Amino acid sequence: MPMQAPKAILFDLDGTLVDTAPDLAQATNALRIHHGLEPLPFEVIRRQVSNGGSALVTLALGLEATSEGHTQARQFLLDAYEQAVAVHSRVFSPLDMWLQEWHGDQRPWGIVTNKPRRYTLPLLEALALQPGALLCADDLSVKKPAPEPLWEAARRLGVEPEQCWYIGDHARDIEAAVAAGMTAVAVGYGYISKEDDYQRWPADFWFGECEALVDALGAFKR
Repeated sequence: MPMQAPKAILFDLDGTLVDTAPDLAQATNALRIHHGLEPLPFEVIRRQVSNGGSALVTLALGLEATSEGHTQARQFLLDAYEQAVAVHSRVFSPLDMWLQEWHGDQRPWGIVTNKPRRYTLPLLEALALQPGALLCADDLSVKKPAPEPLWEAARRLGVEPEQCWYIGDHARDIEAAVAAGMTAVAVGYGYISKEDDYQRWPADFWFGECEALVDALGAFKR
């Protein structure tokens, strides 16, 4: 499939645009320490970050979502994370420099994330990110992999879905992009578990490294 220049770029947040794993790992290990357990290695936690807070609780304590104590443990983890959402989190390099130029040229871009708004807004503020459209987990009645958040982001940017790229590091991101009629872009540098093969996701394009993604995006600069 030949690359066609998009009018707008939409990103997943965690593991695609921003490397949030260091701060989420701190919160996950705070939960383990609270329960008298040794911290887990960073790379073990990193692979689960895109699966959300419940998955991190299961990783940390072995408690499934239906287990007694899971809800309380998840709240502890989220409270710990909320107190330090942007201590070590950074926009992936060299995506940070590309985004500055794209934003400076007043080209439309946005974020569609399954992260709740209460954690997303402080993170974006700390990183001085100002997307033209932001859709979080609690903004609509549905979230990814449903296409509606992507459609709403495109509407807010004033572009048609087929004029957008949606970039993500999880199978649900690609499922949402395909359902929304957008160009689906899978990246392999994010928070992907050992069991997942991002190159088998039904995307239009696949980029293993952030540098390769930025090279492709750079072709669309004025």
